[in-house]
Amino acid sequence: MQGLILAGGLATRLRPLTLVTNKHLLPVYNKPMIYYPMEAMKNAGVKEVLLTTGGESTAQFANLLKSGEEFGLHLYYAVQQNPKGGIPDAILLAEELTKNESLMVILGDNIFNFNLKKVIEEFEKTKNGAVIFGYRVKENQNQYGIVEIDGEGGVISIEEKPQRPKSDIAQTGIYIYDHNVFDYIKQLAPSQRGELEVTDLNNIYLQKKNLRCRVIDWWIDAGTSYDELLRANIQAEKMVKEGKL
Repeated sequence: MQGLILAGGLATRLRPLTLVTNKHLLPVYNKPMIYYPMEAMKNAGVKEVLLTTGGESTAQFANLLKSGEEFGLHLYYAVQQNPKGGIPDAILLAEELTKNESLMVILGDNIFNFNLKKVIEEFEKTKNGAVIFGYRVKENQNQYGIVEIDGEGGVISIEEKPQRPKSDIAQTGIYIYDHNVFDYIKQLAPSQRGELEVTDLNNIYLQKKNLRCRVIDWWIDAGTSYDELLRANIQAEKMVKEGKL
């Protein structure tokens, strides 16, 4: 399985912090934010990882991460020309690297301590369909993509920021896709926001009854606001000191 870390975007909600640096290079407790998905890839057993970012940030990431050897990874870089193209647009950049293999995708501002290795091993037995990862949120559920699942983890529905959520499971930025993902992305049309939506991509797998969801215990999207970045620092400090991260 190949790995893809998405570290692009404009991060306007974190300005002025991001006026001179990419948000994924901001510190979260004792290391840069981008270290967390890099370590997640390493712990999952993924060996080859493509990191996508904006052209102005590539040198900063290369200076920090170099070839990925520190993490036991072979790290490659790609530039997302359109920072407003959306997550599927960035996933397309991994097509040449992935070829006919499966793909693990992690958004660069996702911080979690769930070990993905067993899920990957199960997926690789068939290399079929897609797996998304969810997290139970207690409030503001209409700010997330909400996943409704059955008792066996099969996805019943996914709705983007619904007014009446059908569950409390928020879609995180962690995905596993089979080799069909690139063909499905090419079928997508831009949303009203003018970009390709990952929820639309996942709904294609859902329509084919080939989408599963794993609910994880702990997760923070550190790049969405000042408050979430602060919470990520506080929670990461606690988790590190407890040996859980």
